[in-house]
Amino acid sequence: MKFVVFLMSEGEMPPWDEQTEEQQSVAMQRHDDFGAACQAAAGVTILAGEALDGMPTTVRTRAGERSVTDGPYAEVVEQLGGFYLIEAPDLATLLELTTLLPAYDLQISPVGEEEAS
Repeated sequence: MKFVVFLMSEGEMPPWDEQTEEQQSVAMQRHDDFGAACQAAAGVTILAGEALDGMPTTVRTRAGERSVTDGPYAEVVEQLGGFYLIEAPDLATLLELTTLLPAYDLQISPVGEEEAS
């Protein structure tokens, strides 16, 4: 199964730009540890993963009118900092592996697994 893991916010940690170099180093090491654990786990592959930079662009269509706005809407995403696209045998395996990441708020969603009826 494929899953996308959204790194939604820093959770219990201060925002990235308010962290000390030591806190940032610890967080990056946790990402490295997560990557190594995924590589070592049977049937788990990180297919993609990136930190997001800059201000996002939001595109919405309402009543046939399209609007393009700089920035996210708070009700949709408070702070999406990055993502991983991961192939794993099941959600339980992935949930166990994500304990190695920094204490971020995460959203995990299956990707393209349901067949059309």
